[in-house]
Amino acid sequence: MAAVLRGSRLLVGRFCKHVDFAFVSERSMASKTPVGFIGLGNMGNPMAKNLLNHGYPVVATDVFPESCKEVQELGAQIVDNPAEVADKADRIITMLPSSPNVIDAYTGPNGILKKIKKGSLLIDSSTIDPSVSKEMAAAAEKMGAVFMDAPGAASLGKLTFMVGGAEEEFTAAKELLTCMGANVVYCGQVGTGQAAKICNNMLLAIGMIGTSETMNLGIRLGLDPKLLAKILNMSSGRCWSSDTYNPVPGVMEGVPSGNNYQGGFGTQLMAKDLGLAQNTATNTKTPVPLGSLAHQMYRMMCARGYANKDFSSVFQFLREEEGQ
Repeated sequence: MAAVLRGSRLLVGRFCKHVDFAFVSERSMASKTPVGFIGLGNMGNPMAKNLLNHGYPVVATDVFPESCKEVQELGAQIVDNPAEVADKADRIITMLPSSPNVIDAYTGPNGILKKIKKGSLLIDSSTIDPSVSKEMAAAAEKMGAVFMDAPGAASLGKLTFMVGGAEEEFTAAKELLTCMGANVVYCGQVGTGQAAKICNNMLLAIGMIGTSETMNLGIRLGLDPKLLAKILNMSSGRCWSSDTYNPVPGVMEGVPSGNNYQGGFGTQLMAKDLGLAQNTATNTKTPVPLGSLAHQMYRMMCARGYANKDFSSVFQFLREEEGQ
C-alpha cells in the first residue's frame, strides 16, 4: 500500500510544487506500515528501538545475528538479508560501517535492489563517501525507488540527521528520522548530507586535538586543569570540546574521559571519517592542511592501541608521546 501511495505521490509531484500538502492523507495512511532496518550496531540498534517505541513495525537484519536479539525481543521481525527486508518493507533505513558495506547491502547478491518495490523510499544513515551515495541513488532510480543520504551526528545523546536527496521526498523521510533524532536538516541533493557530516567531523577532530594540546600545555605550565577549562570556557577559546566534551580526566562528569575513554565515538570511526574528508578534499582540490594532520594523528592512534577508545583519548595519546 505504501509503495503504491508513494508512487502516485512521485508522479503528481512532478506537476505540483506543493506536493507535500496534497498527499498528507496518503502519508498518514501509510505511516504505520513496516519499516525495514539494516545494520543494528552501536548506532543502528537504538535507532531501530526508537522506531519500535513509536509504534512502527520493524523488519530488520544484520550480518551478526546476535545484534538482532534486542530489537527482536521488542517485537521486530528478523530476516536473513537485505533482499528479504526489501521484500517485506517499502521504507528502508540502512546504518552501516563503510562504503563497501553500503554497496553490498544495496547492490550485492542479496542486496536491497534485488527485491525492491517501485516507489520505495531508501534512507541511508551510514557515513560514507558522497560519490557512493550518488551511485546508490542512481541504481535505486533505475529500479523505480528513491534513495536519500541521511547520516547522523550525535551530541550528548541527541542525533542530528543531515539529509540529501529530492526535496519533495524530505517530508516522507523526516517522518521516520524525527523518531530517531532531535534535529532533521535538509541539505540539498543526494550526497550533500554526507558532505555536511564529513565537514562536521573534520572540524570536530581538529577542535578536539587543539583542545587536548591546549589543556596538556596548561597542565605542564602548572595550571589546574579544571581552572584552565573554566577560563577557556569564559573566553574566546571556548568550543564544544572544551565546554561539553572535555578530554581531560576529572574535569567533567558523564563524558568518556571520565571513564577511561570508554563509550562515545571511537577513534577508529573518526579516522575513517577523516579519510573520507581527505578523499573528497583531493577530488575537489580543496586544501585542508589541518584536516590532513588530524587524519594522520588518528591513524597513528589506531596503530598504537587507541582504535576502540573514544576520540577524545587524543589527550592521553599526547601525554604518552611526551615520555618517548
